[in-house]
Amino acid sequence: MKLGSQSHFLQRGLWIALFLTCLIASPSLGWQSTGTAMGPAATLSATEREEAARVKTETIREVTTTLASDEMQGRGTATPGGDRAAKYLADRFAKLGLKPLGDAGTYFQAIKFKSTQVLPESSLKAGDTTLKLGSDFVVAPPYAAEGADVSGGLIFAGYGVASDDLKRDDFAGLDVKDKIVMVIVGRPKNADEAAWSKVASRQAVIFGLIKRGAAGIIIANIGSKEQPYSLIADYLTRRRAALEDAPEPPFKLPPIILVSDEGVEKIFAGSNMTYAQAKAKAESGEFASRDLNKTAAIAERVKREEGSGSNVVGMLEGSDAKLKDQAVVYTAHYDAYGMSSDGRIYHGAADNALGVGELMAIAEAFTGTPTRPRRSMIFLAVTGEEYGLLGAEYWVHHPTWPIEKVAADLNFDGIGTEVYAPVKRIVGFGMEYSDLGPALESVVTATGESIAPDPLPEEKAFYRSDHYAFVKRGVPALMLLGAPGGDTAPWLARAKRWLVTDYHQPTDTVRPDWNWDGARTLAVVGLILGERVANTNAMPAWLTSSPFNHPRGTDAPSPSGR
Repeated sequence: MKLGSQSHFLQRGLWIALFLTCLIASPSLGWQSTGTAMGPAATLSATEREEAARVKTETIREVTTTLASDEMQGRGTATPGGDRAAKYLADRFAKLGLKPLGDAGTYFQAIKFKSTQVLPESSLKAGDTTLKLGSDFVVAPPYAAEGADVSGGLIFAGYGVASDDLKRDDFAGLDVKDKIVMVIVGRPKNADEAAWSKVASRQAVIFGLIKRGAAGIIIANIGSKEQPYSLIADYLTRRRAALEDAPEPPFKLPPIILVSDEGVEKIFAGSNMTYAQAKAKAESGEFASRDLNKTAAIAERVKREEGSGSNVVGMLEGSDAKLKDQAVVYTAHYDAYGMSSDGRIYHGAADNALGVGELMAIAEAFTGTPTRPRRSMIFLAVTGEEYGLLGAEYWVHHPTWPIEKVAADLNFDGIGTEVYAPVKRIVGFGMEYSDLGPALESVVTATGESIAPDPLPEEKAFYRSDHYAFVKRGVPALMLLGAPGGDTAPWLARAKRWLVTDYHQPTDTVRPDWNWDGARTLAVVGLILGERVANTNAMPAWLTSSPFNHPRGTDAPSPSGR
C-alpha cells in the first residue's frame, strides 16, 4: 500500500477484488494446512482458553462504532476528527491501565504533516470551452508550490513517444515548447509490448514533455473498467497528506491534468477531428499528432497546510525480568479519509475502525489476565496509513521502544470480511518469511479454523499495510485477515458489491447485519499468537531464505520484483 501517487489509492482495491475472488470462491486453491512445521502446542492450554474468554465482542463493537461515528468526522490525518479519535483511544488505553509509550509520558507520539488539496478555483479552458473540475478533468500531483497559471497553443501529440528503436516520433513537425500538450495513455496495436513499455511509461512520457519545454500537460484515455476515470477523479480531488519532511520535486513541474473521455471530446470540438477518430488513428499505429489550432489555459489552485497528528501507543510491561525489555507490537491504523470538501464523512468502519476494535479487545484481554506475558506488549494505533503507511513509517524510524528489541508485529487491517459470518479461514500475510508462520498455523489449528495461504502472492499484498514498515526495519511481522466458511456465493457477492460501493467511500459504515463473533475470532487468534510469541525464549527469526532476512533496526532495500 505504500505508494506515492494515485495508484496507492487504486491498486489496493483492484488487488482486494482479485484476492476475494480466490479466497471466497475458489476451493481449488485448497484451504488446508500449508504443511509448514508446527509451532508451539496445537491445542489451547487452560490458561489460553481463559484468556480467549476475556476477548469481548462488546468491546470490538463499541470501539468500531464510536470510531466510525459522525462525531469522529472520518478520522482524517492531522484533522480535528483525527485528534478526537486519538484522544478517545488514549482514554481507553488509560482506563485499561496500559503505560503511556508516547511523548513526554503521554500516549501520543506527535507527527508533523503537510497536506494539499486541489481547490475548486482550478480550471481548464480549451478555446472557448470551459471544462468542469471533477467530471471533465482533475489536477494530478505533484502540485506546483505556489499554484500555476499557464496558457499556450494546444497540441495533440499522440502517445507522446519519440524512439529511434521504435522508429517513431509523435512530435514530428510539431514545436511543443511553451505549448499545452495533450497525450493519450495506451499502446498502438502494432507495437511490441515489451519494447513499448521501456519508452512509454507514464513517467517517461511526462519527463520527455518537460524536457521539450511543454508549459502544461493533459493526459487522456485515463481509466479502465476496474479503475474508471470517475474513481480516479474522486481520489484526486480529496485532501492528501505527507510527512513534513517528505521531499518536494527537485525542479519546477508544469501542471499535469487528467481528463475524462467526455472532457477530451470537448477539447477536440471544432478541430476537424473528433477525439474518437484521433484515438482510433493512434491505436492503429498511424501518425495522429496535430496542432488543434486553439489556445488552452490551465489554472492550478491548491490549498497547502501544515499540521500535526498522533500515533497512539500504550504498553503492558512483561513479567520476565530478562525478557520484559523486548516487546510484541500490535498495530492497526485508526485513520480514514476525513471529510470531503462538500461535507461528506468517510467513516472508515471496515477499513479500519474494525481493526482498531480488535486491537483494543486484545489489549483489554491482556490487562485483565492475572498472569502477564513474559515479554512486554505494545499496542500501537497509527495514523496516516491511507496516505502511504506514514504513521507506521514514522514510528519505526522514531520508535518509542528500541526497534531492535521488538520481537514481532501483528497487524490488523482489512475490508471487514471477518464480520460477514463466523470466521473459519485465516490468512497470515507473510507466513512464508519467518517462523511466525508455523506459530500462526499452530494457533489456528488450536482454535478450530483453517489456514488459507495467500492465493495471489504476485499481487504483493504483504507490502500494503503497516506491518511492512516493521518488515523493512528487520522485524518479523504478519497481517491477519479472516473470512467465513460455508456457502461461498453470498459472501463473494457481498464483497464485490462492497468494493464497488463502499471501499474508501462515505458508505463504509457499521451495518446492522455484521457478525461481531467473526471479528472476535480473529482477535482471539491474534491474542493467542502474540502471547505465544511473548512467552517463547527466543524472538521470532526470519527464515534464511527470506528476502527480508536482515537484523532488526537496520534498513534493507526492497526485494527485486516489487
